[in-house]
Amino acid sequence: MAHIGLNAHLLAAGSTYRRAGIHGYIYNLLAHLPAADPDQRYTVFYGAGEPPAHPALTPRRARLDTAHPLRRIVWEQAIQPFAVRGCDLVHELAFIAPAVMPRPYVVTVHDLSFIRYPERLPALRRLYLRTLTGISCRAARRVIAVSQSTANDVVALLGIPPEKIDVIRHGVEPRFAPLPPDQVAAFKAKRNLPDQFFLFVGTIEPRKNLPTLIRAYAALPEPMQRRVGLVLAGGAGWDGGAAKALAESLGVADRVSFPGYVPDEDLPIWYNSCLAFVYPSLFEGWGLPIVEAMACGAPVIVSDASSMPEAAGTAGVCLPPDDVPAWTAALARAVDDPEWRAVSSENSRKRAAHFTWHTTAQRTVETYKKALT
Repeated sequence: MAHIGLNAHLLAAGSTYRRAGIHGYIYNLLAHLPAADPDQRYTVFYGAGEPPAHPALTPRRARLDTAHPLRRIVWEQAIQPFAVRGCDLVHELAFIAPAVMPRPYVVTVHDLSFIRYPERLPALRRLYLRTLTGISCRAARRVIAVSQSTANDVVALLGIPPEKIDVIRHGVEPRFAPLPPDQVAAFKAKRNLPDQFFLFVGTIEPRKNLPTLIRAYAALPEPMQRRVGLVLAGGAGWDGGAAKALAESLGVADRVSFPGYVPDEDLPIWYNSCLAFVYPSLFEGWGLPIVEAMACGAPVIVSDASSMPEAAGTAGVCLPPDDVPAWTAALARAVDDPEWRAVSSENSRKRAAHFTWHTTAQRTVETYKKALT
C-alpha cells in the first residue's frame, strides 16, 4: 500500500468564482480516488476549502490560513517539505512543487495561460508561476496535462519530454444532465430570460474573445435577434467592460445581457435553458464548460483553438475564433434549423458521456503507479 500526499490548498471556500476550474478538478478527483484504487492511502493537505469526506482520505488542515496567495506560497515552499515526509509520493494538484522537495511527486498542469497571456496576471505572480512551474515539471516523476493541447504547450514552452506527460482530462459531474422542460421554463420566467438565447459562460475578459461573438450576433438579421437573445454570463475580469461597450456601440445592447457571475450550483439549469452554447475563446487548458453544456444536451458552437476541439469533438461546430462571418452563419443555422439542434443535442450528450471523474481518477492512479516504479 502506497501513501499518497495530495496538495489541495487550492480548494476554495464558499460559493465564489474560485469554486470553478481548479477547485472542481481537485474536489472531484479527491472524491473518486478511493474507489479507483482502494489499496492506496491518502493524506489531503488543505487550507480554506474542505476536501470531500471519505474514510480513505486523511485530512490535514494547515495551521496557516492559506486562502491568501502569499500565505499559500509560504506553506507550499517552506512548510510542505516537512509535512509530506511520511508520504511515498506527493501529487501537486496545481502547477507547483516546493523548490526543495524531499519526496518524489507528480504535478498537474492545467494550462500555460500565464505564459501565453502574461498580461492577465500581476508581475510577481506571473514570475512565480512561470519559474516554478518549469522547475516543478522538470523535477517531477510524471506530469499530468488536462488536455493534449496543454501537453503540447508543456513540451513546447517548458521543454518537458512528451514521454513524461500523461494526458488526463476532467470528468463531468452527474448533475450536468437534461432537466424537465417545466423546470427550465420556470427558471427562464424567474430570471426574465428570453424564451430562446445563445449562452456563453466564463470570465468576461479579452481571452474569451467575446468581440467576435458580439459582432457575429450583431450581423444577424434584426428579426432573428428579436427572436433569440445573447446572454454572456460570468464575472468581470481584466478589461471586462469592453464587451458591454462593444454591444452598445453596435446597437445590440438591449438584446445582449450580462447577468454576472453564475454560481456553480446554478450552471446545469443555465445550460439547459439555452438554444445553443457558444464559446469563442482564444485559449483554454481544457474547456470544461463546453463538456458540461454538452452533458445537459446543449448544441455547442466553439472556437477551434487550443483544447476546445478536444472537448467538443465531432459533436460540436468548431470555428476559427476570428472568422465573424462563419460565426454569424453558425448562429443563424442554430436559430433556423430545429433538426440540426435536435441531432446536435443528442450528439452532445453522447460525447459528454465519455468524460467521467471515475475515469479521471483511474488514470491518475495509473500515473501514481508509473511514478512509483
